[in-house]
Amino acid sequence: MARTQGFDRDVVVRAARTLFWRAGFEGASVPALEEATGLSRSSIYNTFGSKRGLFDAAVQSYLDEVIRPRLRPLKADVVAPEAVLTYLDGLREAFARTDSMSATSGCLLINTATAPVVHDGEVARVVADYRDELRAAIGSGVAAYLDAAAPEERERLADAATGLSIAAFALVRIAPAEADRTLAAARDLLTAARDQAARAY
Repeated sequence: MARTQGFDRDVVVRAARTLFWRAGFEGASVPALEEATGLSRSSIYNTFGSKRGLFDAAVQSYLDEVIRPRLRPLKADVVAPEAVLTYLDGLREAFARTDSMSATSGCLLINTATAPVVHDGEVARVVADYRDELRAAIGSGVAAYLDAAAPEERERLADAATGLSIAAFALVRIAPAEADRTLAAARDLLTAARDQAARAY
């Protein structure tokens, strides 16, 4: 008979996710992962195949439990006009809380984009897919907020808001005030464009 797994896989993955989020793939040593997860090296390798397998599980958990819930209002069948502003304001609130992982550690995937592990083609694909998912969600939010603007203007502003959001994630660990200003700039771009579109009509 197969031996019953004696631990909660989701709990283990979340513990590893926190360590990878704080330290990065290279910085999270196997002994540190053993301590964080409560598993032995052999259990980690038997369950996930490798440190990289555990990292992949942590990234999927991050997408499913951290990123996508925040993006859900922007991906709804009908996106509320204010949803994109709510998204930006929610990030600013998270960055302002010193106990939040977003404030102390930024974004796991944006951090990964600048780490050596991104040279692995599969990791690079996951990071690129995340960026595309973020851009599509923000694009839907901008389209709902600026429904009176020209399509090319909505696309331009969606690109700008996405870029500024990514920049804020990259900045927050070292310059939180600048990260907040970056998100405020994204918000100001959108509200100014809406005011201008309203005046045009």
